[in-house]
Amino acid sequence: MAGTSRTTVASVERSYEIVHALQELNGARVHELATHLDLAPSTIHKHLVTLEQLGYARKEGDEYRVGMRFLTIGGHIRNSRRGYRLAIEMVSRLVEEVDERAQFVVENGGRGIYLHTEISQHSVQIDRYTGKRRYLHSSAAGKAILAYLPDDRVEEIIDRWGLPAETAETITDREELYDELERIRSVGVAFNDGESIKGLRAVGVPVMTPHDSVLGAFSVSAPAHRLKGDLYGEELPDLILGFANELELNLLNSPQ
Repeated sequence: MAGTSRTTVASVERSYEIVHALQELNGARVHELATHLDLAPSTIHKHLVTLEQLGYARKEGDEYRVGMRFLTIGGHIRNSRRGYRLAIEMVSRLVEEVDERAQFVVENGGRGIYLHTEISQHSVQIDRYTGKRRYLHSSAAGKAILAYLPDDRVEEIIDRWGLPAETAETITDREELYDELERIRSVGVAFNDGESIKGLRAVGVPVMTPHDSVLGAFSVSAPAHRLKGDLYGEELPDLILGFANELELNLLNSPQ
């Protein structure tokens, strides 16, 4: 990841580095974190004690885990905008309609964040959960968002995060991605054909605010053997477009 020119506070960066390590390791002891991050155990311990006192870490025996305070903050974010609240409700309706996995994704810091995701009884079990961060260029929802961001913002995102390959089908060439985004703008729908997980397909549609900025994107994903033919190419795109249009109309009539 490329650095930025903005001034940052090293101690805050270090604390969040430790939190991210706790998340990645699903909990760890002080010496495990010290080895993982190549830091002195005393440094790790000081940050953990502070994080624990503030509720951003919790101690279970001699192991530390991410604290529940982050859940409070996440809940606040999910409810901070009317558009987010409506999108969450509509994801539930979408799952009922399609009987597959559905989600609403937003962009933050150049990455896609799952604001909300739900599954049906026979949805494929994949590592996609509320709060999960993803690259934008390899998912249907992410590409739908990129297609409607300003060109200079898309450039910034690619410069910062690159275009890493998640499968053999992932778009990793900048010009190829630009062509794909132009195609998405022409039809209003993005497709993911095994670009993030082999054998998984998805359809994504952006949602625009009354000010023509991107609120986020709905998407539905399913195994390729179930998501094919007219269902993949026409029926599902039309359905999700309807949901996106409904949300945009609700925001237009009452944006707060």
